[in-house]
Amino acid sequence: MNTTTGGGLTVRRSESLELSPFQQRVCAIPEQFNVFLGGGRGGAKSHAMAFLALRHAAQYGDAARILYIRQTYKGLADFTEITRELFGRIYGKAARFNQTEGTWRLPGGGYFELGQLEGPGDWNKYGGRSFTLLLNDEAGQYATPTLLDKLRSNMRGPADMPIRQVIAANPGDVGHSWLAARYVFKAKPWLPFHEPMTDAQFVYAPSTFRDNPFIDQEKYRRQLETSCPMDPELLRAWLEGDWAINRGAFFGMVLSEQRNAIAPWTLPLKMAKQRTYGGNGVWLQGTPDPWKFFVCFDFGVSAPSYCGIMAESPGCTGPDGQYYPRGSVLLLDEVVTAAPGQLGVGLGWTVPRVAEAIKEKCRDWGIRPSGVADDAIWARSGSGMSASIAEEFRKEGVT
Repeated sequence: MNTTTGGGLTVRRSESLELSPFQQRVCAIPEQFNVFLGGGRGGAKSHAMAFLALRHAAQYGDAARILYIRQTYKGLADFTEITRELFGRIYGKAARFNQTEGTWRLPGGGYFELGQLEGPGDWNKYGGRSFTLLLNDEAGQYATPTLLDKLRSNMRGPADMPIRQVIAANPGDVGHSWLAARYVFKAKPWLPFHEPMTDAQFVYAPSTFRDNPFIDQEKYRRQLETSCPMDPELLRAWLEGDWAINRGAFFGMVLSEQRNAIAPWTLPLKMAKQRTYGGNGVWLQGTPDPWKFFVCFDFGVSAPSYCGIMAESPGCTGPDGQYYPRGSVLLLDEVVTAAPGQLGVGLGWTVPRVAEAIKEKCRDWGIRPSGVADDAIWARSGSGMSASIAEEFRKEGVT
């Protein structure tokens, strides 16, 4: 004999479907809101996603088309087991899973696909298809939101049916900064807010391992402590779900556009004259003393090269009308030789190619390509090296 629980789910009497208070609160968020499940490790976020998928399929029957995304196929394994255990308890053999295609067919006609999205080529698997519920798990593994944003073009369904995205992530991964900027600091937890980049309404729903009554919390806390004994910031992120840590970027504490110090300067700059003194001395129009412009540089081939365009204030008003105290250093622009969507992977550019990109950027700003660099590029590594990397750049016109 069966009994029916909230949300239209039919549960066999011999089984019990128990949700944590956190998962119940997530399920209570109105469906017109997208959700960011952003907390520490062990908060049962993936199980909350499975419950949302199960309810969506039960409510909307054959109109429900659900896509769950992880970055790698290996990452899908845990969630596959979660769905096997959960759907088996609810539906028994009436729920059919195709292991080869990674798809569930649920009673009532609901379709649930477990997919992988690692690079731009993987998106072709989903192009032109429609999904009514999009679940992005471990979103912090994506260095940029580009691929996940692109998936939003697949969110389509009947006019009277809520179309929804649910994102889950832990702080401290490579995507920490963009996730925090978009979803964490826009509003207090559990309150709706408008996310301008996607023009969507979201709710930030945080949790930690302390919100998960189904694990041995003390044992799990000790496991987290022993997993990062030399990284107290990461430990705080995992234990407390703290997103206000310096993670994943040189300027990781600048986590929202509203907290950037300055707006972009408009090019070309209006210059009165220029002279050199240990770099680039530039009189901007209307300034009594020269600004010092320079580049900062770190070379890479398999890893990206990075070049920042810097300016040091003499203590005056800049071209944007804002006053900058003497000695203030501004980061105005940059050249990064990173593969699209992979900030840790270089393009393999040679010294002449990188030098040309730096010179082109410096021409945009009207400054000379000179400044400071990581001291490793002055080393001559090996008897066959006739010149250091720094000397090769000098030959190409970058000092």
